Amino acid sequence: MPALDVAGEFETIERLLKPLAHPEWARGLMDDVAVLPSRPGHDLVLTKDALVEGVHFLAGDPLDTVARKLLRVNLSDLAAKGAEPFGYLLSCFWSERCGWPEREAFAAGLAEDQARFDVALLGGDTVKTPGPASFSLTALGWAPAGRAVARAGAQAGDLVFVTGAIGDGLLGLRAARNELSLDPERIAALIDHYRAPTPRLDFAPAIREFATASVDVSDGLIADLGHVAKASGVGIALNLNVLPLSAAAQAWFDDRVDAQMSLEDLASGGDDYEIAFTAPPRHEEALRREAERQLVRLTRIGEVRAGSGLVATFDDRPVALSRSGWTHD
Repeated sequence: MPALDVAGEFETIERLLKPLAHPEWARGLMDDVAVLPSRPGHDLVLTKDALVEGVHFLAGDPLDTVARKLLRVNLSDLAAKGAEPFGYLLSCFWSERCGWPEREAFAAGLAEDQARFDVALLGGDTVKTPGPASFSLTALGWAPAGRAVARAGAQAGDLVFVTGAIGDGLLGLRAARNELSLDPERIAALIDHYRAPTPRLDFAPAIREFATASVDVSDGLIADLGHVAKASGVGIALNLNVLPLSAAAQAWFDDRVDAQMSLEDLASGGDDYEIAFTAPPRHEEALRREAERQLVRLTRIGEVRAGSGLVATFDDRPVALSRSGWTHD
């Protein structure tokens, strides 16, 4: 892959990325490395996601929202592990359409969300590509030693919960493509979610305290709960009838003829970036109190059983799922 011309690369770093750097650990982006101090009693938690134009975002999406989504989807992974974020590494693959105004917009989006979520840039790389614009981010966070919640750990008898609403990622993409007929306010809400989902960082301490297994909903609720079932060696029963919907998704759903298939679509669409997790019944009251305190919607959507895999039900009948969620072939 060809490198960005030296002047352009250094100017991008000096003018746009250096102001985002951590004041100490990033070494002013003047070195090839960042040097991080250890945090006694904590584990370092890392996650990495990439966004590719035409795959994860549309060619016309503003680059400030692309930057915000890139950071947020990684922070969502940390939240699902019960981790506290503190910094990130960034790689930018600028396409031909990424002139100086587009790069400024990208940096402005990062700056906005750095302030919102109290994280800082630690380092990375920037190059030019003849292909589509692509961006990769590695987020770093801390969790008390041995306390980062895994996909494995769910036990038969646990309850299954999810934060927020499911389906806005799928519908937001359709809205951005002008494929929905809804009121303008609903369309705007769905596009906002698609472009800048909210990582549930405020709920991360509750996940760490009470969850036996946890995953962020990126590939689709059905697929991601299937990952938990496989990792934990258990079965999970998901009740589609109680799938939590936003006001915009509910408006879309009310116009559907096939309720079961519509709920299945929403539960397999992905890009929601909510937290799906399991917890013992004895913790449900404490979880609901914390959700109310954090103003987080919390819905019990199923239970963990002996067995394997995920079974979805609708009107108390098993559903033969036609698809589970997003995959990269």
